[in-house]
Amino acid sequence: MTKKSFFNAVAKGKTDILQIFLNILAKIRSGYCVIGGLAVNAYVEPVVSLDLDMVIALPDLGKVCGAAAKKGFRIQKYEHSVNLVKAGSDLRIQLQTDARYQDFISRSKRKEVLGYRMKVAALEDVLKGKVWAYCDEQRRRSKRQKDLADIIRLIEAFPELKRRIPMKMKQLVK
Repeated sequence: MTKKSFFNAVAKGKTDILQIFLNILAKIRSGYCVIGGLAVNAYVEPVVSLDLDMVIALPDLGKVCGAAAKKGFRIQKYEHSVNLVKAGSDLRIQLQTDARYQDFISRSKRKEVLGYRMKVAALEDVLKGKVWAYCDEQRRRSKRQKDLADIIRLIEAFPELKRRIPMKMKQLVK
């Protein structure tokens, strides 16, 4: 079983919606990068997640969503994200619209994540995004705990990153 087929089996994917979405980004030539848990997986031992968090160049967001809708994705807009879901898979694509993440795109690099070649935020940016997510008290506690676990996974693999987290978090990741 390939990494892609494993990932699609976990997502109960009857269709490879991640590849369909990556093809949309390539056709539009949109700047993007993967952030969140799947980006963490590009740097450390993978943990399966059904959320794909991405940053899309904000000027391309409308074109990307329009192309995705034509491919059968359902578009859900929220305050700081646009979520895309498609029948035939449990994968949730979450496009982060918070402008703080836009600089991540220019520092991203192509990496393999669960069998897919895609642009992934730089290691320091992945950590920064996870710290922002953990510190967001509006997020559910369970989500924040997952963010903390991802931060710990990154710091265990790259101890030099510990200096990049806020002082109040250092006790949590020792």
